[in-house]
Amino acid sequence: MMKSLILILVSGCAFAVTSFGQNTADAVEYMQQISAHFDNIAHNTMSYTSAASHGKSARKIEKRRAELISSVTLAESEVRKLKPFNGDRSYRDSVVSYLRISKHVLNEDYDKILNLEEIAEQSYDAMEAYLLAKEKADEKLEQAFDVVKEQQQAFALRNNIKLIEGQSKLGAKLEKASAVYNYYNRVYLLFFKSYKDEAYYLDAQNREDVNAMEQTRQTLQTSAKEGLAKLASLTHYKGDNSLKQACLQMLNFYQSEAANIGVEMNSFIVKKADFEKIKAAFDAKRPNERTKEDINAYNKAVNDFNASIARYNAVTNDLNKKRSALLNQWNSASKAFLDQHVPRY
Repeated sequence: MMKSLILILVSGCAFAVTSFGQNTADAVEYMQQISAHFDNIAHNTMSYTSAASHGKSARKIEKRRAELISSVTLAESEVRKLKPFNGDRSYRDSVVSYLRISKHVLNEDYDKILNLEEIAEQSYDAMEAYLLAKEKADEKLEQAFDVVKEQQQAFALRNNIKLIEGQSKLGAKLEKASAVYNYYNRVYLLFFKSYKDEAYYLDAQNREDVNAMEQTRQTLQTSAKEGLAKLASLTHYKGDNSLKQACLQMLNFYQSEAANIGVEMNSFIVKKADFEKIKAAFDAKRPNERTKEDINAYNKAVNDFNASIARYNAVTNDLNKKRSALLNQWNSASKAFLDQHVPRY
């Protein structure tokens, strides 16, 4: 079985840790009140991310998401209560706007993404749409967070506060998790396209639809070839080549299956149809009407077809074993990759 794709909403809550000069104590305190909310959101975001990435139960993952939503909701309510600082509401309002968008993403956008997830594995286009929806949700958060950072810097400048940019350990974890999934999803899509194309080919084979078999075989051959070319342009992830290598072996298998074995499979279906015609013609004759030549030709056809069945079964069994081993390897590599690179929290 193919490993289910884990998707999480890694928001822009990795709020940069700042240290302040002692120029304006009230303004510093105002900013620190807001930063405290971001720190709490970052904690819950990383907790949710870790649970979703490291095999936690669905109940625990949903609990972590609920905690994240609660922290965002509380932060929005508390920040909204803050009075404009000396009549200046721009910084506060940018934070409220970001938190409102975050809550929307974690509720409505998340629900839409879950609906897409339900059908994502039905086709490559559905999977691509699923990942795109997640990317758009992240982009929405990033754009809103950029406004917050701009307003934070402007607020500091207006109030003679010196900002020393830095990044907390938690912020670094969130940033790393996002980078890991960006890489993982790129490799995953290359695998998934050929995975689905092979599924269409196997379905046509089960239906013994020669035209569909040939069409889907060529499609599989093309997607595997294109996938290998795109994979070659990807580097390893921080020295870890395991995920790329597992994908490489899957795509090589699909390409070989389509280019070589698929032709033989198609040929077998044609031979089977031809044999059934020969058998039907032979059975249509009464025993006393069958000539020695008819019997010899039929027996030869039987022997040839039995031999082709033996070859077909041998090839099919070999394919099934290789496919199963490689899919298990891919699933293991995927899990190990995420376990190793997505920070635990």
